Amino acid sequence: MRAPHAMEELKRLEPMLSIDRASLEALQLERLRASLEHAYAHNARYRARCEAHGVEPRALETLADLGKFPLLSKEDLRRAYPFGYFAVPLERIARVHASSGTTGQPTVVGYTRRDLETWSGLVARSIRAAGGRAGMKVHIAYGYGLFTGGLGAHYGAEAAGCLVIPVSSGHTERQVRLIVDFRPEIIMLTPSYMLAILDEFRRQGIDPRSSGLKIGIFGAEPWGEGMRQEIEQSFGLEACDIYGLSEVMGPGIAQELGGTREGPTLWEDHFLPEIIDPLSGEVLPEGATGELVLTSLAKEGMPLIRYRTRDLTRLLPGVHTSMRRLAKIGGRSDDMLIIRGVNVFPSQIEEVILRCAGLAPHYELEVRRPHRLDELTIRVEARAEVALERHAEEGRHLRQRLSAEIGLKAEVHIVAAGSLERSMGKAVRVKDLRRPVS
Repeated sequence: MRAPHAMEELKRLEPMLSIDRASLEALQLERLRASLEHAYAHNARYRARCEAHGVEPRALETLADLGKFPLLSKEDLRRAYPFGYFAVPLERIARVHASSGTTGQPTVVGYTRRDLETWSGLVARSIRAAGGRAGMKVHIAYGYGLFTGGLGAHYGAEAAGCLVIPVSSGHTERQVRLIVDFRPEIIMLTPSYMLAILDEFRRQGIDPRSSGLKIGIFGAEPWGEGMRQEIEQSFGLEACDIYGLSEVMGPGIAQELGGTREGPTLWEDHFLPEIIDPLSGEVLPEGATGELVLTSLAKEGMPLIRYRTRDLTRLLPGVHTSMRRLAKIGGRSDDMLIIRGVNVFPSQIEEVILRCAGLAPHYELEVRRPHRLDELTIRVEARAEVALERHAEEGRHLRQRLSAEIGLKAEVHIVAAGSLERSMGKAVRVKDLRRPVS
């Protein structure tokens, strides 16, 4: 649990975290009105959506009125590629970022100089919330470029007064050498790539706990408590969850407070959350699990009103601040698998794997549809110390646990340690080989 003096110091560094709920909601309403009017007045696409929905900014009198306005999806942004949702002239855009586009047309986000200052400030707040302080060294192994992770973390760490080590992703052998030589206190990257770095420490015969790392700030993909324990126990650091979304801003939308393990606190002075039913789009009551929808409250270049994140979670009351928290992301509404009538998310399978002592946290899921039902094959690495003759036993054990704990029947293959491809960024866990039903 976070010590009271640490929380007092954080609030001294970040006075907004001391705001009471009534004042926060008054600020949200003021900023929401301005953001809504800005998007409506300066983006023809958004104005047309509102008109088709029969609503305009003056319909917003309370925060609850936000539900009257249309939802916005990734497909809407893709159809507007590249700059169709910008709300300022291009000469005011200082930088663009974009999604990878591996599953369709990329989404492009534009930032004014003030947007970039805001973003850097929120990542700096996130680093401080995790326990980082000015003067600490931050090793950044998120990818740099159009992906928001690397540059978002970089400028945020600088704004927090940290010494930045801008390594980017890849070249894992060099990552280990720099961590050992430079001895950073903080590391920022995807949790799956942290596991690849862990493998390289062990390959080189270096004790990961000797690295000097104290804080890991991990994001850009869902990860569970099993993976947190694997990383923390191996490196002797504290692993904190950072939440971001490239379309809304990037990393720094929410951050888990160091010493709490209570889930990320959403920076509600800049982002207004809703939870909706992913099928009907209806707003769900407080505490219900559903799809997270976010509205930006202070963006100039590309304000987003009611953007569907596709992330499944629920809102929890704030503990140390009046700002609410996000429950652990349980998956995405668009990555659920239906295997022989069982609805399952990859994160659920991961948690079962990580509770099997003989299995490593490296796996892949292959989905096929040879006829009319999906079939799942799971490949999981055994830990290095598990003898080959025990692989079949480990596979039977995993099949039994999957069946007992989540009702899932799957073909399981246990493979040797180091067999599966390692991710240097967001892990691609699912290989979808399904063909359309004829």
